[in-house]
Amino acid sequence: MTQTRVALLLLVIVASAVGLTVYSIVSRGVSARDEPSRVEALLARTMRSWATPAAVRALTNPVPASGEVIQEALQHYADHCAVCHGSDGAGNTAIGRGLYPKAPDMRAETTQSLTDGELFAIIENGIRLTGMPAWGTGTPEGEQDSWGLVHFIRRLPTLSDEEIERVEALGPKTPAQLQEAEETRRFLSGESDAPAAVSPHGGHEE
Repeated sequence: MTQTRVALLLLVIVASAVGLTVYSIVSRGVSARDEPSRVEALLARTMRSWATPAAVRALTNPVPASGEVIQEALQHYADHCAVCHGSDGAGNTAIGRGLYPKAPDMRAETTQSLTDGELFAIIENGIRLTGMPAWGTGTPEGEQDSWGLVHFIRRLPTLSDEEIERVEALGPKTPAQLQEAEETRRFLSGESDAPAAVSPHGGHEE
């Protein structure tokens, strides 16, 4: 098969994929509540694969998985990742469920089967049109942080309850959570009466 025919074939495939995606969007609308169609999911996985150079995909994690690296990665995950991906990596958060596509369950095979290099590239460079930002800083220190996160992502399927609680404690807090923590602190220090219970909706119960 000549190069011209190969190029034409690739053009037809890409045009067909784009056409099917456009048809899917037009027929289903653009609500972020919907699940991506099979065509969109296939196209997204293909683009993710193409976006990671083969040399990067083949990389193994150069940062040793020491206790210090894991603890730093846990803190980094709590501060940067948990708001979308959840303290346990399941993606079951208000923001994670509201994204399109929804934040993946990183404990699942679809994430765990990615190579170290692929995970590193996703963390460093993000993925367009998915809500996944690029966390890379362009510095050796930033790359080390990303490789540390790769180690932590590998641990997600077996995180202990204690580690999940630590992620929750270190993560960003809502105003209601900050208020509850302050009321608890004041009560424990004898500055006030027992704090009011906080409802699941973020307000105080009567």
